[in-house]
Amino acid sequence: MEYSSGKEILQVTTFEGLQSYAEKNQQAILHGAVHNIRDMGNFAFIVLRIPAGLVQCVWDKSSGDQTVFDQLRPECTIELAGESHLEARAPGGVEIHVQQITLLSSPAEDFPINLSRRELGINLDTDLNNRPLTLRSGAMRARFRIQAAVVRGFREFLDANGFTDIRTPKIVGGNAEGGTNVFRLDYFGKKGFLAQSPQFYKQTMVGVFERVYEIGPVFRAEKHSTNRHLNEYISLDFEMGYIKSFTDIMDMETACLIYIFDLLRRDCARECAALGVKIPSFTEIPTVKFRDAKELIAAEYGHKIKDPYDLEPVEEQLISRYFKEKYNSELVFVTHYPVKKRPFYAKDDPEDSHFTLSFDLLFRGMEITTGGQRIHEYQEQIDKMISKGLDPEGFTNYLMIHKYGMPPHGGLGLGLERLCMKLFDDNNVRYSALFPRDLNRLEP
Repeated sequence: MEYSSGKEILQVTTFEGLQSYAEKNQQAILHGAVHNIRDMGNFAFIVLRIPAGLVQCVWDKSSGDQTVFDQLRPECTIELAGESHLEARAPGGVEIHVQQITLLSSPAEDFPINLSRRELGINLDTDLNNRPLTLRSGAMRARFRIQAAVVRGFREFLDANGFTDIRTPKIVGGNAEGGTNVFRLDYFGKKGFLAQSPQFYKQTMVGVFERVYEIGPVFRAEKHSTNRHLNEYISLDFEMGYIKSFTDIMDMETACLIYIFDLLRRDCARECAALGVKIPSFTEIPTVKFRDAKELIAAEYGHKIKDPYDLEPVEEQLISRYFKEKYNSELVFVTHYPVKKRPFYAKDDPEDSHFTLSFDLLFRGMEITTGGQRIHEYQEQIDKMISKGLDPEGFTNYLMIHKYGMPPHGGLGLGLERLCMKLFDDNNVRYSALFPRDLNRLEP
């Protein structure tokens, strides 16, 4: 009888592991893809791509079987064994003196893109058409390691602050956000939709766990093609109960972002340096009311207000510019959005019923978060639906939580790709999506 032991069989996959071997000049066994080969005559540099980055390996042609080396080319996958040494000039500070190479696979065709170049030198469409390949480049690998760390930081912070991780349906029978920008589908003869957000479900779960969060895709059938919109994106959502004010939600997000950015500085220093990422450092985020923000930029920059109920992209940029210039802050909360532009579950401001207890967070000129306090009283929610022209009969399941008791609560949704877009100082959000889905793209 044979058994699986569950032991790790591959010895080295990180620079930290390699460095611990190199400090003692120990032999290491590692695997990866050939990133580049530099033939120097009597010896050659084999640059190996492992999960952590690039490792410089030296092959002495007089000391081993030349047959295997002659078969190597970029994107061959290999396993090699050799003595590890500290080498400050090598990537990651480690160099492997190769003693044995095992060829695992070879590409059927030559690679169409030169991944060894620091800049790929291709336009966005070419990049997206070849995403399975361009993702192997150093810059792309670095940005998605950073993105993974953002998600990890979000999860770690909320886990440590009493939130429960939940999973909600992405095929739904109702439209949480209102409007027509939903993907409709035939669900075994019934009308169904792809979820625009987990809103109804995360509110429901506040009545169960009090504090909940979810990391998952949301879908918006918006028929436009801009540099800031995707039709499928990853939303970092949380919802919390027993709040005293909607500002509790903003405080929680501020603390969460501080944690995430500290984590990036600590765990992604190499990737951030390679991409030139400038991570904000702050202890608090300024806030401004929606109406005041409009007036500020009109007075400061001579901007003409066209839409009194929402922020245009240029206004988001000007508000961010103002708070950067006046307060040296790259983030700003804009609060108290008009009722007309907020969904039916947004709680009205008791001091002025034209506005809501809601907010957006702007980061370097773009909205990355929308959140606020929700209506928790049954009759108040019924009245708000009717005022918005909605039939409460169509929301029976959702209204169940209000009918049978809910605490004051609220939450937010943070767009992962937009946050990363502004971190990386990109001009298009598609660079921050592994395989973006937009108006014209379903592949790859």
